[in-house]
Amino acid sequence: MAAGLQVFGQPASTDVARVLTCLFEKNLEFELVRIDTFKREHKLPEFIKLRDPTGQVTFKHGDKTLVDSRAICRYLCTQFPEDGNRGIYGTGSLERASIEQWLQAEAQSFDAPSSELVFHLAFAPQLNMLPDEARIAENERKLQQMLGVYDEILAKNQYLAGDEFTLADLSHLPASHYIAGSQRGRKLFTSKRHVARWYDAISSRPSWQQVVKMQHEHPGTFE
Repeated sequence: MAAGLQVFGQPASTDVARVLTCLFEKNLEFELVRIDTFKREHKLPEFIKLRDPTGQVTFKHGDKTLVDSRAICRYLCTQFPEDGNRGIYGTGSLERASIEQWLQAEAQSFDAPSSELVFHLAFAPQLNMLPDEARIAENERKLQQMLGVYDEILAKNQYLAGDEFTLADLSHLPASHYIAGSQRGRKLFTSKRHVARWYDAISSRPSWQQVVKMQHEHPGTFE
């Protein structure tokens, strides 16, 4: 059993949501320390002293602190290989290499347009901001192109890295959830048969549903 795992932030954050989903998949006990950056709570002395050299902190385990949510997920899977979902980071070197390839694709190609769409389609309306149609259209085009590639892969596999749910799929969940939550964004997923089937499968996992419940119970920034 894990001890001393702490996550800092709000479940509404895509990075925090990614880490929480991994923790639930691994069935690890943890403490969520809620910090609202919009209210500048991350500037309080008790949180400043926890920061790593980048000036942030998302996760703490004993004396170890990590920021990047994907690195945290990797850490949890390698540190606690026998807990919860044992195959989420692969069961062999070849499978893990495939997962890593998809994690890099998500971080380097999927994340930028999806993050833009998350802000413009999910957060901006709640902040009473007018939509930037040009930026939305540009990032829709980029994401649609990416999802076209995904659709070809998912025509052959149940999931991105094979026929089992892994970190490759999990990492896409937080941003995809916000995008698919809007009528306009939902079409990006439903317009591609295999992507639609894949998203329905990963978004219905109990681990992710627990995170969604936390987001609804304590929306944080938009309370």
